[in-house]
Amino acid sequence: MRALTMPAARMPRAPRLLLAALLALPLTAGAHDAFGPGIHTLEPNTLVPAGDLRYAPTARPDRIVASPSADPAYGFQVSWRTATGVDAPRLELVVAGDSPAVGEPRRLAARSTAFATENGGGSQHQVAVDGLEPDTLYAFRVQGGNGWWSPWRQLRTAATPGTPLEFLYFGDTQNKNASHGSRVLLEALRHAPSARLAVFAGDLVSGGDGEDDNEWGEWADIVAPVAATMLVAPVTGNHEYFEEFEDTPQERRVLGPHWPHMFALPDNGAAGTERTTYWFDMHDARFVVLDGTSALDLGTAAAQAAWLDGVLAGNPRAWSIVVVHQPMYSPREGRDNALLREHLMPVLERHSVDLVLQGHDHTYGRRAGDDGAATPQYVVSVAGAKQYRLSQEARDTMAPVGEDTQLLQVVRIDGDTLRYEARTVTGRLYDAFSLVGDGRGARRLVEHTEGRIEPRDCGRDATLKGRADRCWE
Repeated sequence: MRALTMPAARMPRAPRLLLAALLALPLTAGAHDAFGPGIHTLEPNTLVPAGDLRYAPTARPDRIVASPSADPAYGFQVSWRTATGVDAPRLELVVAGDSPAVGEPRRLAARSTAFATENGGGSQHQVAVDGLEPDTLYAFRVQGGNGWWSPWRQLRTAATPGTPLEFLYFGDTQNKNASHGSRVLLEALRHAPSARLAVFAGDLVSGGDGEDDNEWGEWADIVAPVAATMLVAPVTGNHEYFEEFEDTPQERRVLGPHWPHMFALPDNGAAGTERTTYWFDMHDARFVVLDGTSALDLGTAAAQAAWLDGVLAGNPRAWSIVVVHQPMYSPREGRDNALLREHLMPVLERHSVDLVLQGHDHTYGRRAGDDGAATPQYVVSVAGAKQYRLSQEARDTMAPVGEDTQLLQVVRIDGDTLRYEARTVTGRLYDAFSLVGDGRGARRLVEHTEGRIEPRDCGRDATLKGRADRCWE
């Protein structure tokens, strides 16, 4: 469990001292690292050297992320960061054209909030952009201080129903984002050149180690190529929370300070989880984001289930996709999210949700519900370096499954067909299927086995730290 310590009160480099001590210890015989047998190196979680203020806020705008509005055919929301003293800067927007003479832009003032981190104080800025035209390419840039502007970046608004949609889904990034997660994000762009959305299923960073802001800085860096051209839909995981009053009767989960500053999200969530649950429509699909940590630890499962029921009942789109961090069926040994199955799963099954995209367990696994229907398809995946081991139950009830594999997922919806592909970080096909049908509750599952590689298992007896319950950390 991780204690809640606000940035100013943290001891920023203590974990580095512990790391140095660990590096001086002999390693377990047979331990491997990411580079294979014979190379025994414990990598730090970030690439930032001790004492380096690489991610200190400056006048230059950074961490620019555009996220969906409830109807991203007509608008989106943007968040970015600067140093303190930059109040209510602007976002400028134009219809993208072929000439560098962009013309007179539309100017929108941001809402600014001061934000303290272990790298120093900064300001977070957010703008809700509305009044746009569907399926239109816009260019926008954001303002910093002292004359700074970001580069222009392009973003196409969502199209109206009836237009094909391609999007990306990533499991947990969490650990060693810069050194290992970056490969996954770059490889994803090769396989989804028309993607308009990237969904991150929680635990974007690890946190709680005195380097939270460095971790968020590295996450923003690796996501930047994706975020420069499409909307980003984030999900809270347990690592986006801290424990307050740890090991006392008052212990409780508290949302970490970075989350509400990093992302500007639709204000349409469930009661009690307004900052971490939301929904939006894109093309022929309704996306619904849940907060599994709050449901499990803060007593909001029933409220989220009631809200989810209403959102799905009012869905005018042909497809429905739900994203939650903790899985309904956990593929990792020793985990069982029974409270989610009690409250949320009946709603998912009743509305025949097509895909339930999940993270948390740092393995790969896919299965349908217990009633034998093609939908929902429950998927768990992992993008980052931290890798767990599969339970025997997962091997018996899920197919395919996988260990020790960084993955990305591409989903394409075109008319009455949804095609899903999971690929490894080197681009190899790991899983593929289609859901086919012209109405919710009447889907047919088609497995695509041609070209898939064999399921992967962990080849190590233990991690570098000697943990037999994990494959790599």
